Amino acid sequence: MIFNKTVPFLGAGLVILIIFLPGYTKIQELRDRNLDLQQKNKVLKKENQFLEAELIRITTDSVYQERILRDKLGVVRKDEVPVKIVPQKE
Repeated sequence: MIFNKTVPFLGAGLVILIIFLPGYTKIQELRDRNLDLQQKNKVLKKENQFLEAELIRITTDSVYQERILRDKLGVVRKDEVPVKIVPQKE
């Protein structure tokens, strides 16, 4: 007798589970993706701050500009002679 009363509730519970489970899993996936994107956003904000500081330094510091020109672009002054040291092979 009790079994006959619980079957409809179990059936209704199963139907509700089938209807709402895909939506719930999708919400969980979106929450996880949101957390990942928030962490990536923090990293990109820090990198952006570093690059903004670097840009300010490049535009205002002439000594730093010269160092970049010499190190990265190989620029020399008018009366300087560039010397390239090639390591010896054994």
